[in-house]
Amino acid sequence: MQNKGVIKFAAVILTLLSLYALSFTFFTNKVESDAKEYAKGDPEKERIYLDSMSSQPVYPLLGHTYQYVKEREIQLGLDLKGGMNVTMEIDLSALIKSLANNPDDANFNQALKNAQNRLKTSQESLVTLFVQEYEKLSPSGKLATFYSTKENAAELKLDATNAQVKTFLEKQANSAVERSFNILRTRIDKFGVTQPNIQLQEGSNRILVELPGVTDKERVRKLLQGSAKLEFYETFENQEIFPLIQNINNILAAKQPKEEAKPVVKSADSLAKDGNKPALLSAKKDTVAKDSAAASAALAKSNPLFALLAPATFQGANGQQGLRPGAVVGYANQRDTAKINAIFAEQDIKAVIPPNVKLMWGVKAISETDKVFELYAIKATGLNGEPALEGDVISNARDDFDQKGNPEVVMVMNSEGAREWKRITAAAAGSEKSEEDNKSIAIVLDGMVYTAPRVSGEIPNGVSSISGNFTPEETKDLANVLKAGKLPAPAKIVGEYVVGPTLGKESIDKGLASSVAGLLVVLLFMLFYYNRAGWIANLALLANLFFLIGVMASLGAVWTLPGIAGLVLTIGMAVDANVLIYERIKEELEAGKSLRLAVADGFSNSYSAILDSNITTLITGVILMVMGSGPILGFATTLVIGIICSLFTAIFISRLVLDQKVEKGQNIPFSSSFTKKLFKGSTFDFVKERKKFYIISSVIIIAGIISIFTRGFSLGVDFQGGRTYVIEFQKEISTLEVRNVLTEAFENDAPEVKSYGNGVRVTTDYLITDEGADTEKIVENKLNEGLKKLNAPYEIKDAQKVGPTVANDIKTSAIYAVLLSIFAIFVYIFIRFRRIEFGLASIVALAHDVLVVLAFFSLLNGFVPFSLDIDQSFIAAILTVLGYSINDTVVIFDRVREYLNDNRNKNESMGTIINNALNSTLSRTVVTGMSTIFVLIILFIFGGEILRGFSFAMLIGVIVGTYSSLFVATPVVVEFMRNKKDHKE
Repeated sequence: MQNKGVIKFAAVILTLLSLYALSFTFFTNKVESDAKEYAKGDPEKERIYLDSMSSQPVYPLLGHTYQYVKEREIQLGLDLKGGMNVTMEIDLSALIKSLANNPDDANFNQALKNAQNRLKTSQESLVTLFVQEYEKLSPSGKLATFYSTKENAAELKLDATNAQVKTFLEKQANSAVERSFNILRTRIDKFGVTQPNIQLQEGSNRILVELPGVTDKERVRKLLQGSAKLEFYETFENQEIFPLIQNINNILAAKQPKEEAKPVVKSADSLAKDGNKPALLSAKKDTVAKDSAAASAALAKSNPLFALLAPATFQGANGQQGLRPGAVVGYANQRDTAKINAIFAEQDIKAVIPPNVKLMWGVKAISETDKVFELYAIKATGLNGEPALEGDVISNARDDFDQKGNPEVVMVMNSEGAREWKRITAAAAGSEKSEEDNKSIAIVLDGMVYTAPRVSGEIPNGVSSISGNFTPEETKDLANVLKAGKLPAPAKIVGEYVVGPTLGKESIDKGLASSVAGLLVVLLFMLFYYNRAGWIANLALLANLFFLIGVMASLGAVWTLPGIAGLVLTIGMAVDANVLIYERIKEELEAGKSLRLAVADGFSNSYSAILDSNITTLITGVILMVMGSGPILGFATTLVIGIICSLFTAIFISRLVLDQKVEKGQNIPFSSSFTKKLFKGSTFDFVKERKKFYIISSVIIIAGIISIFTRGFSLGVDFQGGRTYVIEFQKEISTLEVRNVLTEAFENDAPEVKSYGNGVRVTTDYLITDEGADTEKIVENKLNEGLKKLNAPYEIKDAQKVGPTVANDIKTSAIYAVLLSIFAIFVYIFIRFRRIEFGLASIVALAHDVLVVLAFFSLLNGFVPFSLDIDQSFIAAILTVLGYSINDTVVIFDRVREYLNDNRNKNESMGTIINNALNSTLSRTVVTGMSTIFVLIILFIFGGEILRGFSFAMLIGVIVGTYSSLFVATPVVVEFMRNKKDHKE
């Protein structure tokens, strides 16, 4: 093998990068283990310890802090960690009405209602459907009469066509979704969740939100569905508010036990660092964590507020500490903001805060490295603490650059707002002769201060620019926020998935158990089948596993339970490339070649089959990555990375080790005494017997089709819509008992109740179309009301909600994913083999596999003691089976192509060539199939109830895929080549 040095270098680099990526998790766990040991079961002491370590270097040599390594540790998905996954949908129907000033026109409103009904089963946008419906009801009607207003005059004229109105509405809808995304992202960033994730689902009006570790579902719902509010406030100066802050600190100190309380001697003088940041916010690097924790505890007793909130100070030209000018009155770490809010909410503290004083946090940290936030002193007006001006006066806002090229935001107010803005800015600017009395005006959204610029002069025309320490991206977001004012359209939760922490722990345990068991089975099987060469294959397999985990960690990929399933499956499929190579080497040895030459020829002759078979599997994995989300995306990511890593380790790592052994003159047997003659000289006539297998397949498929039309499927909640709950009882409860009490609780709307592991799974469509703000709470109360009648302790371990529209979209996307995979595989095979017969045969085989798996799921539904739901996980299994099946088939096709190109076979019939190809690759087909089946059996047994249906689909699919490769796909090529002159039956 040439370029050994390059391959060794690449292997070393990949190893070092993987070790580096995994080391973050190691050092994170070490710090957290030390924290547990120090706290000895006290959660508060553990938290204080970890807080004190936040900015401390914990990574030897490189000096990375605990916060840095924590952010880069291996990430766990919600199904392994617990938490909440929410799909938000922006209600564009409300936007369409509001842009037209909520008209009373009967045709307009009926058209919108009709469009909403069609949206449930259509892939068109709401705007398109609305325009179509309006034109049906009013063929000569002009939508411009509703939308050509003074505010929209620049974009839409009164004589605009309906097509132009449609373009305008689509633009406004896209803008509304983007603005809603920015508002929701800001809310989530301030929610205090570790590693939150928010994604705008491209091409839709949906936003996916993942909040690991969240347990307060109601708070999340209110946070996400609440309407944002933009406000402009006048502010107090730091000097005006500091005495109040100091007084609150003294009140809190006085509450401490007398022997521990100490008078406040210093205020701002000792709370600054480098004339800019407070010293309390950064611990010295040589401070030991335990000492730091003790010091923090002591400070918290003597100065309760100042231990959390450092006053805003600076160092003057004379070296003296002073209070910093402006509206910022203090700084605090993000982790302490909730405690400070709780202090300000205490009754005796609220009593000393004047009614016109509001204390609000800045929306973003003051630096990228420290999570330190500013506290602003806001001046409220009126009895109810109203702002000086509300955001509904903003008519437009845009991101721009000032004369110096610095990013800024330009905002434009309507006439009413301009008049009031002139008065407010004149008051804030103070005297024209002096800048010392300039005050700030705070721009507040969702109770968070986005910016509080100092006003240097009156702004008379309502056009203002906001500048500061902004990046171009930040000014764009701020412009969107200002333009939004509040959520431009109501946001509703159309999908929800809640996983309890105990279920997450069980998932980790079962996932690890299945992974280890699957790995051991494959390793032992390879040793049994390939003797000493099996050790080299196992070394490549372990290297593949290490690189896979390392690459995923370096990419920040999230591990999910289906992701672990993908890992287990990758273990089984990773042996395929080694099997292909070893079977080729065995053939070359049987042909009388030396070991050195047999190894070289074995590798070179197997490359084509390895690449073709893995690329076809890769195609389905990529389609899953593009079209999947959440856990399915995790599965696809693992599968794709695993395929790439297995190619590298099988082709290069195995070759390096084999060449090294050969050069040393070592004997390397590629079979044991038991397997040496296994499949050797196989002469089974697959072509002659093909019609028998056509009949077997036809009987299964016809029975399945009859069952599908008579019995149907058990559709998962993500395909039919509704709510599903996994409930575990501490004593045995029958599904009939659960169904009876819940039917009564759900007002005679009978739920579906199935056994699920040690508990039950309840699926209901009760109030699923109700969009009220309290609907989720009502349904949960009804559920608990019914369950309590069973008089058995229970735990709701998993909850999921999918709206009807989302369910329809998921179902449609799943169908497209399967069809797209089949088409993409057909195109690849046609290009690679240059014969349409191979492509058509592959389509027949893939359609056969899908229909047989569907048949089993319909025929066996209700007769097996586990769920056989058709859902997103099932579709992932189907697509993976397609990839696996075509992987098998392509290896045989590759051998057929090789035989066709061999002049020695030019007089052979197509049937003979196919039989020879099938028999010569039979060993590889069986070995790969058995190793994968072993792994899937392990996954089925140990993977837990959540993965049981998924692993069953995979197990059936792999068996059917292996069967179709031998008895359907390749023999059917004969049917498509009947006109070949040398074909013989």
